[in-house]
Amino acid sequence: MIATLLALALAAPLDAPTVRVASKKFTESVLLAELAAELAEIAGARAVRREELGGTRVLWEALLRGDVDLYPDYTGTLWREILGRAPGDAAELERLLSQKGVAVTRPLGFQDSYAIGMRRALADRLGIETVSDLARHPELHLAFTDEFMDRAEGWPALRDRYRLAHRGVRGLDHDIAYRALSAGEIDATDLYTTDAEIRRYDLRALADDRQAFPEYQAVLVYRADLAERAPLALTSIRRLEGRISAPQMIAMNARVRFEGAPAAEVTAEFLATTLDLHPTVSVAGFWARLLQRTEEHVLLVAIALSAAMAVAIPLGIWAARRRRAGKVILGVVGIVQTVPSLALLVFMIPILGIGARPAVAALALYGLLPVVRNTHAGLVGIPPDLRESAEALGLSRFARLRLVELPLASPSILAGVKTSAVITVGTATLGALVGAGGYGQPILTGIRLASTSLILEGAIPAALLALAVQGLFDLLERALVPRGLTLAASETRSGSR
Repeated sequence: MIATLLALALAAPLDAPTVRVASKKFTESVLLAELAAELAEIAGARAVRREELGGTRVLWEALLRGDVDLYPDYTGTLWREILGRAPGDAAELERLLSQKGVAVTRPLGFQDSYAIGMRRALADRLGIETVSDLARHPELHLAFTDEFMDRAEGWPALRDRYRLAHRGVRGLDHDIAYRALSAGEIDATDLYTTDAEIRRYDLRALADDRQAFPEYQAVLVYRADLAERAPLALTSIRRLEGRISAPQMIAMNARVRFEGAPAAEVTAEFLATTLDLHPTVSVAGFWARLLQRTEEHVLLVAIALSAAMAVAIPLGIWAARRRRAGKVILGVVGIVQTVPSLALLVFMIPILGIGARPAVAALALYGLLPVVRNTHAGLVGIPPDLRESAEALGLSRFARLRLVELPLASPSILAGVKTSAVITVGTATLGALVGAGGYGQPILTGIRLASTSLILEGAIPAALLALAVQGLFDLLERALVPRGLTLAASETRSGSR
């Protein structure tokens, strides 16, 4: 994170406007966002990239809150998913969006519609050419992307329009769905018509003969105030209007997906050949990326763990001193721990926006239970005779806590903090879903590109960091906890087993 900020500071003048460009978690969205970011930089702006942030609603809410300034989307999505209306003309779309403080560019030149795809060999064998033909084969196994399952123009509309009676339809990640379709694990899924996978896997996009899907013209959606804050950048970005054809978009998708070309290089080549513009693009090497992701990840973990300790230790003390309150406290933090970490992270977005803040809040909540429980157990487990001895010395309640009880409970408390730290290191990889960076970013990108090396680029450092954190706390325990207390705590744990 520090390295990124320094690079941005050196790349643009101090008074340059900042344009925050976001993308959804699929390749085409990343490429379109990168095109916009490079054009903003050509115009002298600082471009802050927020890649692979999730689905439509996440980006839309981030745009309304001002967390991002611009992201790529499609007209059909804006009409159906955002506005909840049947598609109208471009002027009406601009009018309705302007009421929300949002503007939209003219179409970029290509349409990326939804389609239902099958392996060509299977479709030929069953004689399936249209979506209507699927109704004759309810035995087929269908699976769609998670967003498509819930979208107004997605599976519910498709099922009702075509009267499809298929059962057990499930949700999958878009890239995993393609691999499952290719492997024959599912029979049909939703496609984007400019996906390079259609040709690579020899898929048939079934004709939407009942027009269940609206038009999906690619556009860039942006905050209306961007025209005042960064007019030159916006003018530069709008040079993309009408300049990207469907074959060009498919080719760019294919280069990133199947040739492993960095998105920044692919988009820079497009700008050079199509608009005669030559952005300065530098693709960070492995060690630079690793350093940046390590800084981001360690910062997330350190802040979240500190916040968890600041809340959990007092709660553990309260739980130990007030039996009834203790049951409530342990119950509540136990319930928080049962909430899936991804759901807890998403719950934070409407409150805190995107970036590090929701990630830190979710991680801190997720790290409470081990510290609260161990603080409570350590204090409750102090022998009564030691408590009585402290009282006989005339120590105040606070003095007994500070000088006697907390030191005696320290092995248990430190063990809880160590457990919380290791959990936080692993869970922090999910922070990449809300733009918090860290080791989760290469993992997400690796899943999207089916790149094992990228997945390992995030997974291995995360595992090593967890081991390093555990080792660090072992050293702290040796340094801070008297050996007698450590031995006593070990004997207590052995006896309890």
